[in-house]
Amino acid sequence: MALWDQLKERAADMSAQAKTQVGKFKNKDFANASMAMCALIAAADGSIDPEEKRKTAGFISSNDTLSIFPASELLEKFNHYAGKLEADYDFGKVEAIQALSKLKSKPDAGRAVIQVGIIIGGADGNFDKNEMQAVREACQAVGIAPAEFDL
Repeated sequence: MALWDQLKERAADMSAQAKTQVGKFKNKDFANASMAMCALIAAADGSIDPEEKRKTAGFISSNDTLSIFPASELLEKFNHYAGKLEADYDFGKVEAIQALSKLKSKPDAGRAVIQVGIIIGGADGNFDKNEMQAVREACQAVGIAPAEFDL
């Protein structure tokens, strides 16, 4: 099986698992970390173009995994983190990583956020090296080895 086919199959499995897990973590820290993760993936190449922002916002609104949260609240949080990254990438990244690090003492919640990041990174059919690096850094923020996700 080709690497891309394996990645798509794994992403589908993760999506099903993530929805089950996300339901257990319906709280502010998890919602913030999820949207920080989305913004980091959108900005993985160092900037967020309007089309990328629109696609990510559309994904957040329609994704079954995140449906336990009000879409308007998630979009507000995503736009907050995306705006910080757009204004000053380095400082925005620090704020996003801080949101993720609040899950360090909650490894199950951390894994679920990482799964959300992988799903979003692969949603366009191309989980590129910058997106993989963003997920690796998120893994470090939540205290989970990237190797657990084959990164």
